[in-house]
Amino acid sequence: MNRVALVTGASSGIGAATARRLARAGLTVYGAARRLDRLAELAADGVRAVELDVTSDDSMTAAVDHVLSEAGRIDVLVNNAGYGSYGAIEDVPMAEARRQIEVNLFGLARMIQLVVPGMRGRGGGTIVNITSIGGKITTPLGGWYHASKFAVEGLSDALRTELAPFGIDVVVIEPGGIATEWGDIAMESAKAASGDGAYAERVAAASAAMEGPIAQRGSDPDVVARTIERAVTAGRPRTRYAVGFMAKPSLIARRVLPDRAMDWIQTRMLG
Repeated sequence: MNRVALVTGASSGIGAATARRLARAGLTVYGAARRLDRLAELAADGVRAVELDVTSDDSMTAAVDHVLSEAGRIDVLVNNAGYGSYGAIEDVPMAEARRQIEVNLFGLARMIQLVVPGMRGRGGGTIVNITSIGGKITTPLGGWYHASKFAVEGLSDALRTELAPFGIDVVVIEPGGIATEWGDIAMESAKAASGDGAYAERVAAASAAMEGPIAQRGSDPDVVARTIERAVTAGRPRTRYAVGFMAKPSLIARRVLPDRAMDWIQTRMLG
């Protein structure tokens, strides 16, 4: 039977590339995002558009119900929706900190809750959670973003052991530097929160790095999409895939270097 995939955050970047890849691989793919107009380009690739706001329980429930009513099942969930909210921890308003956790962690977790019963009932399925190398290493100004991604890493590990008896695979994708709009959004939030005051110089340095060397060397989103396709179509996928610019070297460094050394490296890289 044709497998059905639901990809969140499919309007651009990794999500759009993944939706296209999975559709070409023969899956029935639903691409989800807050704005349906931004999903229009995916129609040519056979991707079906679904409206989804991962901060709204009603929206998430309606999106899953829509897919189930049309396709009858969801075999693959790719949790890609998320963003990076940057700024010094001292400066970021708690409302924005809560929104960062709401989108990157709680929205992801609620989508899992909504699709797991069907997967469990069929005795199989695949959940792909997009974290980041920022789920294992940190950079200045990214405290709330890293908190959300570290949490997704831990949630995924617990989920994997809970769902394994039901034949459901849980896969974590840890992208490094990817050429998407993520960096621009992160730096806009950093400037808004900490562009003036005690952290102004650090924000300026981080913006220069993000807009210069990091942006120029970022991998194409399709590099991540290919990895997700490989995981989704594998008989026994790995639990984690690190992919993209500096992903594997960064994670190796985190494993072997002491904290102070990593602090020095990350400060040098991003202000």
